[in-house]
Amino acid sequence: WNWGNGVAVPSAEYCEKFLKRTIDLIDTYEPDLLYFDDTALPLWPVNDAGLKIAAHMYNKSIFRKGTMQAVITGKVLTEEQQRCMVWDIERGQSNKIEALPWQTDTCIGSWHYDRKILDRHGYKTARTVIHTLADVVSKNGNLMLSIPVKGDGTIDADERKIVEGIGKWMKLHSEAIYATRPWKLFGEGPAIGSDAPISAQGFNEGKGKPFTGEDIRFTVKGDYLYAIALGKPVDNKLTIRSLAQGSAHYPGEISHVELVAGRKSLEHKRTSEGLTVTIPPELDTETGYAIRILP
Repeated sequence: WNWGNGVAVPSAEYCEKFLKRTIDLIDTYEPDLLYFDDTALPLWPVNDAGLKIAAHMYNKSIFRKGTMQAVITGKVLTEEQQRCMVWDIERGQSNKIEALPWQTDTCIGSWHYDRKILDRHGYKTARTVIHTLADVVSKNGNLMLSIPVKGDGTIDADERKIVEGIGKWMKLHSEAIYATRPWKLFGEGPAIGSDAPISAQGFNEGKGKPFTGEDIRFTVKGDYLYAIALGKPVDNKLTIRSLAQGSAHYPGEISHVELVAGRKSLEHKRTSEGLTVTIPPELDTETGYAIRILP
């Protein structure tokens, strides 16, 4: 329903039915996240059903958990609306660190199962999904990923390979993703600045330069700074220019650098050009890898 393009205003009966069905869904299944494919809330601005749904969802969460742990997402939100909902960007992402948490929603293929995509092996690769994840998280975002299912509820062989690839990488590197916060910078590298602006509710994914081993995304957790490199290093050397000696971003000393996967200590040297880390040649770096930096 697109109220801005001259369509008929929904009837009061329709709005009431939508409200009751959504309230019933919340009460029956107790979801933690409610995703709406709407500008702001459903039926806004002609009906307050969306506001009533949001109030019920939030109050129900407080009653069940003692604190407000529910999330409602919406698209094309104003600054004020982002304070009470999570801004969702469809098939795209922010080009900077956002002060408030936000979400990317995307899919490895079409929003609904499409056999033609399987036939041409046209899904996003695990590598692409992981790069998107690192980029989104470094900017204070969350990634909601859709894997289209067939009519019988199963996924095809290509999809299984992709999710297994994502799982394999996350098993080794999830420490640099889960429960982290953005750093002072979201990243560095040649792809920065090539991002396309958001169009309407999103749709800017895949429009910048491809990521390389020189593209890095940062996250932090406690005293640890994580650098996620998005590809193979050149000559097994990764230089992080944001961590150069005397950098205003990291003025303190660096005592130790190690791989997140396996905690192997890494040889490193800090100069005015950057922090140069020697990456073991036997490490699988095709998809990307994460290192942990300690003060």
